Amino acid sequence: MSRKKILFATDYSEASEAALRIASELARVEDALLLIVHVSTEAPYPVGELFEGGPEEDPEELKKLHAVRPKDPEVVCEHRLLHGEPSAEPVKPGRVIVEFAKKEGVDKIVIGTHGMAGLGSLLTGSVTEYVLRHAPCVVVAVKTTGTLKA
Repeated sequence: MSRKKILFATDYSEASEAALRIASELARVEDALLLIVHVSTEAPYPVGELFEGGPEEDPEELKKLHAVRPKDPEVVCEHRLLHGEPSAEPVKPGRVIVEFAKKEGVDKIVIGTHGMAGLGSLLTGSVTEYVLRHAPCVVVAVKTTGTLKA
């Protein structure tokens, strides 16, 4: 039997910090692998050239991602920097997260939300809303308001 996988998507915001605590606790309780992911909006592929192979990783972006860690050292985690497909269109983080979850056979996704609703959500788009609607598994959306408490 393979180990469960919990995907935690971070955008390095306050909402992400709260979601990391919940994702870490779920991973600990369920003895699951915690996949800590961030969707890069940087262009990882050379523009205007034929390119084979994977994206070029930005060392600074990787360093920032690897700094996101559960406080509990017993929680087993892996970090993944995700990229959209090469395209002239902007990266759609929600789509990238859902596709990665499908590919990896993720059992649960934990993601923070900034609590935007109504017109604000329609105008800006919502990564969390996209993930909630299209994920192949359970999604835990963590809303924060105000200051975080330790």
